[in-house]
Amino acid sequence: MVAGAALALAWRPALAPIAPPPAASFAAPQIARGAVLASAGYCATCHTAKGGQPYAGGYAMETPFGVIHSTNITPDVETGIGAWSEAAFGRAMREGVARDGSHLFPAFPYEHFSRLSDDDIAALYAYFMTRPPVQAEAPRNTLPFPLNVRLLQAGWKLLFFRPQRDEPRADRSAEWNRGAYLAEGLAHCGACHTPRNALGAERRAQAYAGAAIDHWIAPPLDASNPSPVAWDVDELVAYLSTGVTRYHGTVAGPMAAVTRGIAQLPPEDIRAIAVYFADLDGAAARADATPAAVATALARSAAGGDDAGAPLYAAACASCHYNGADGVNPLRPELALGSAVHLDDPTNLIQVILFGIDALDGAPGVVMPAFGRALSDADVARLAAYLRATRTDRAPWPDLDKKVAQVRATAPGAE
Repeated sequence: MVAGAALALAWRPALAPIAPPPAASFAAPQIARGAVLASAGYCATCHTAKGGQPYAGGYAMETPFGVIHSTNITPDVETGIGAWSEAAFGRAMREGVARDGSHLFPAFPYEHFSRLSDDDIAALYAYFMTRPPVQAEAPRNTLPFPLNVRLLQAGWKLLFFRPQRDEPRADRSAEWNRGAYLAEGLAHCGACHTPRNALGAERRAQAYAGAAIDHWIAPPLDASNPSPVAWDVDELVAYLSTGVTRYHGTVAGPMAAVTRGIAQLPPEDIRAIAVYFADLDGAAARADATPAAVATALARSAAGGDDAGAPLYAAACASCHYNGADGVNPLRPELALGSAVHLDDPTNLIQVILFGIDALDGAPGVVMPAFGRALSDADVARLAAYLRATRTDRAPWPDLDKKVAQVRATAPGAE
């Protein structure tokens, strides 16, 4: 009887297939709005395999439980969502249930998308249903039994999924509420910046406290962020719209695709997201401390140091990262101000040293060279230890040689 009740609770009906609606049935402004929303939700990033067709799926997402491959969301009838009605699409977005009634794995952030408005769901549907159809079956996932049983995802939802529609807070401005809607819903920022429990659910009590993701560390977005200068509205607007800031360096790693997507939003929406996160960071209360923090950072950099990492820094880094006492040049990221040297985990710093930042991801047209071939693991460890010791007042990172080897092993083709 208990098993029967559980099965009844988990079962969801299939929704009838439809013939793909003609592109002309959608209004051009609605499609254009959907394109912007899809960019801001960086849908192509997760639904496009490397070298594959846009939105045709197959992107491999590594999880602690195995690899999950994203699905085809082009309007192909056989392998995509061509037979999905808008109701089926909306149910998947808000409830994590596919057209055939199967439960989606929470690697798809439906718990965030549940907040989306009817108009935004409709615009996204219009956009995806007017993309070129691509016949592409997703590779098999590698989740072990019984985690690969989709019916059991209903139990996960019962424990952790709380669908939410957007409810503006009366004690916050319209701009703040708009930013919260975009950040919590469409952009699903917490999916990367919030730590997860043993079953893969976000720890809501630690929202935006930072987390490991795709071999990088997504830094805290709340007041626990260790950067010496607070992420105020202006810094956040610059970061989200251009990928370059004066006091926090340039975008790198998985966040690069995020900023490219969010940059497609109207300026007022980008500012709204910035207002929301600046409030979470407590930036206004720390604003008066910025000049002193910058002065301290520049003094630390100028003082240098004479340990084993100093010659490495002088040879590989100083020519690009030097800033004079008169201020910080955004195109010469001041390492004493960025989060990479201040985080408890050195992964981000090591990633950039080993693999660099290409012209697409960082400042437009500016390349941070990769030093992985020129420097040994011991060299990188010495350089990281030097920067930690001379640019911060934080405790040394332990086992740096081991950490460098681990990060180097994440390079494409390292397996």
